[in-house]
Amino acid sequence: MTKKDTHYSDAERMYIAEQMTLEEIAAKTGSNERTIRRWKEEGDWDSKKDRFLDSKQLFHEELYEFARELMSRIREDLVSGEKVDTGRMYAFIRMLPSIMKVKEYEDVVDKKLTDEGKKGLTPEVIQEIEEKILGLRRKS
Repeated sequence: MTKKDTHYSDAERMYIAEQMTLEEIAAKTGSNERTIRRWKEEGDWDSKKDRFLDSKQLFHEELYEFARELMSRIREDLVSGEKVDTGRMYAFIRMLPSIMKVKEYEDVVDKKLTDEGKKGLTPEVIQEIEEKILGLRRKS
């Protein structure tokens, strides 16, 4: 069994979902960083990572909006002197730990993106600028 058979899916998950660097992945899998970089290019991990982060962001925004709306309705009931629906209050209280976890996750991702940004313009960053900002597509 090759290293690719053994570690590829774990390495891909670490890069996409756990926001680990290629160096960190290489150390965890016992692989060469160049090997991980080749897998990343072959598997188009950057596009997968972008889609993953976009879907997470959309979900987080919807969660925040739902929580804000729920909190607003609870506040309206309190201000108007009406009895607060216990179901809404219970739902809001149950959501708070999830919202805190989402916030912690976002802080970790933001920190990793900021730390990665300190390394300068990598080929991946340049390609992302070309595609997302300039609208240029590279031919394969």
